[in-house]
Amino acid sequence: MNVLDDKTLDELREIAGRYPEKRSGLLPMLHLAQSVQGKVTPEAIEACADILDISAADVSGVATFYTMYKRHAVGDFHVGVCTNTLCAVMGGDAIFDRLKEHLDVGNDEVAEKRQGDQHSVSLEHVECNAACDYAPVVMVNWEFMDNQTPDSAVQMVEALRTGQEVRSTRGPAICTWREAERVLAGFPDGRVDEGPGAGPASLAGLEIARERGWTAPTAPAPAAVEAAGSKQEAVSEADTSRAESETVEETSATGESAAEKEEAQ
Repeated sequence: MNVLDDKTLDELREIAGRYPEKRSGLLPMLHLAQSVQGKVTPEAIEACADILDISAADVSGVATFYTMYKRHAVGDFHVGVCTNTLCAVMGGDAIFDRLKEHLDVGNDEVAEKRQGDQHSVSLEHVECNAACDYAPVVMVNWEFMDNQTPDSAVQMVEALRTGQEVRSTRGPAICTWREAERVLAGFPDGRVDEGPGAGPASLAGLEIARERGWTAPTAPAPAAVEAAGSKQEAVSEADTSRAESETVEETSATGESAAEKEEAQ
């Protein structure tokens, strides 16, 4: 496993320096550490804590909360199958079961690298890939593979294992997991414009709106916004005044009641 060398430590400090509050850089810093070491190691946790002047427990709490951070190694290509409601109904469970059988792994495990394989593959189920309009969806190193089937998913992982180029449905050629982690750390690989940004399913609503001449509501004029704000302020002030008045009345009533009781005694 690679150590965090001076170059990586300098890049971690560079990330921290991007933010007014340097601890805000923790998420991309962890991605950078993973791009070097393949997972979040104790060394990486201590390095991030030292640079950000926070405790190792704080860093560890973040690293164990988000599923994109791994405490064990994953494959060169990490395959995530969505098994949330829509994808499951559309075949996501069948895809996941088929891949587990084909790769002979369980959830979040790395398949054995066979003789002749150029790359390793790991598999996990994810709760949502945020691409319901293309269900069932599989992600490889966070790139979308849309409208998958058990057979197409098997063909895809075999291509990845044997070193063939696999392109995302709506993105670039898929890079290795460590390369993707470096991009997530904020170091671009120059391929951001490869592939379409959106497909027909995502644009269907827009096309229907254009056909029927639908447009978004016109934004209110600044004067109307100001008037609405003034009205809201007036309501707020009225509520405050009423609350203060009720408090005074309650205090007065309490004071009178106490005076009457004292006089009666």
